[in-house]
Amino acid sequence: MTPRLCRGVRLTYDHTRQTHVLLFPEGVLMPNATAAAVLELCDGERTVPDIAAALGERYAEVREDDVGDVLARLVDRRVVEWA
Repeated sequence: MTPRLCRGVRLTYDHTRQTHVLLFPEGVLMPNATAAAVLELCDGERTVPDIAAALGERYAEVREDDVGDVLARLVDRRVVEWA
């Protein structure tokens, strides 16, 4: 299974606030840096191990379980779905 943004959801960078924002029909979320890094890799093609490996190239000590936990919270918020 591969995570992807739900239909109508878009991750963008707000230059005024200098942070990522997640736009969706019901509102706006301002994900923390960790969640934004995960969201950038949710393309419907990468698996959780792929995402963890890609993040591991940029950050130290990235664990698949942690990536899975972030994704589970985003799925609960209905901004990410499993493909």
